[in-house]
Amino acid sequence: MRSIWNGAISFGLVSIPIKLVNATESRSVSFRQIHTEDGGRVRYKKVCELDGEEVAAADIGKAYEEADGTMIPITDEDLAALPLPTAKTIEIVAFVPAGEIDPLQMEAAYYLSANGVPAAKPYTLLREALKRSDKVAVAKFALRGRERLGMLRVVDEVIAMHGLLWPDEIRAPEGVAPETPVTVREAELDLADALMATLGEVDISTLHDDYRTAVEEMIAAKAEGGEAVAPPTPGEEGGGQVIDLMAALESSVRAAKEARGETAEVADVTPLKSRKKSTPKTPAKKTTAKKATTTKKATTTKKAAAKKTTTRKRPA
Repeated sequence: MRSIWNGAISFGLVSIPIKLVNATESRSVSFRQIHTEDGGRVRYKKVCELDGEEVAAADIGKAYEEADGTMIPITDEDLAALPLPTAKTIEIVAFVPAGEIDPLQMEAAYYLSANGVPAAKPYTLLREALKRSDKVAVAKFALRGRERLGMLRVVDEVIAMHGLLWPDEIRAPEGVAPETPVTVREAELDLADALMATLGEVDISTLHDDYRTAVEEMIAAKAEGGEAVAPPTPGEEGGGQVIDLMAALESSVRAAKEARGETAEVADVTPLKSRKKSTPKTPAKKTTAKKATTTKKATTTKKAAAKKTTTRKRPA
């Protein structure tokens, strides 16, 4: 792999010559802009807005634009004169647990390769120290004209570096969370847990870009003089608004279990504890009281009947 930057890792007083190599690559299909009328390529020209003339790359410089539109020219010499200790050095400033790095900060990833035989020993030393400490190194480095923040960690037997955004470049999530008060029932959480358990884990290496595959197939079909691939027939279930959350969760668990060849019985997967109710004791008391009242009424009726009979037997 071709290196994009040569320098050294500064590890205290130890200097490790290294090469920086891109660890990732884009596999997305790129398109050109064309004139739809005749298929000709549409190209951009860099034109000076003052004289309207096209400007060659060698004649293009940098400038900082102020709020009022004033341009302040900045030359490469101006930038080179700035004190930048990390211009050719990845300066390790601390070692921290990996959990302290917010994933929101992570940008591009690079591999660090030992540059030359003398660099092999200190490179291996740093790699093994990172492994044993179970920590990552936080470093500062300069790339493409500005100082950046980085995180060094071990990937297999290689030291990798992730570019990091500076803390003040991360926006606070203000006004993003739902503002409407929402209550989530235990039964809904039970079903969500069941769905998570049913979906299980996945080997990331088995996932692929279905859209890119479809684009490549379409391009191949058109290149052979055929028509574009027909879009798939939409399923019965659309992506509309979810009206019944419980029903949607139950259907999701059932579908996930069927996809894995398991029995699609949601009841076996989700014990909804919140739906269970203990047998109330109040009705039993009411029943007992009702029986007592009925017995009392019957006794009173019998006594009245007996009294009436006695009265009728008395002589005149």
